[in-house]
Amino acid sequence: SAAALLILAAAAGLAVALGLLPRVPVNRFCAASNNRTGFLCDDRVTCVPASQVCDRVSNCRNGEDEQEKLCGDLPRSLPGYLIFRCGNPAYWVYADQRCDGMNDCGDCSDEMGSLAACPPCESDWWSCSPVLYKYCSCVPRRLCRDGVQHCLSWSDEYIC
Repeated sequence: SAAALLILAAAAGLAVALGLLPRVPVNRFCAASNNRTGFLCDDRVTCVPASQVCDRVSNCRNGEDEQEKLCGDLPRSLPGYLIFRCGNPAYWVYADQRCDGMNDCGDCSDEMGSLAACPPCESDWWSCSPVLYKYCSCVPRRLCRDGVQHCLSWSDEYIC
């Protein structure tokens, strides 16, 4: 009976290798630097930040982050964990661009509101709303008192 089990296991392995049986999908979710969403390479060690997937630069040793089946029909071909849908459903950004302080969606939906669910401004950011230019509800403290209005209220120049 051990021989029968061995033959059965070999046959199943051969069927998977030939594509006769479906393979179990590989979970590629990982946390890249700064706890940002990433894509796990075949080596099971390298975690590529979401925004570096399908950017025409191979970050995985075997190039799996640039394969046609993953990048052929963006964003539909990407796993859901790699994308964030903006408030306007016609737009999307990579998941690691959500809550990064930048207005990547154009309507701040990647930085504010229930869809984004971002934490409050970190200590190296100044909170004000509305914000002018490329930020949404927080501006980097390095921009405080720089002579340029970033907050509609001018609080980045007078209070920050």
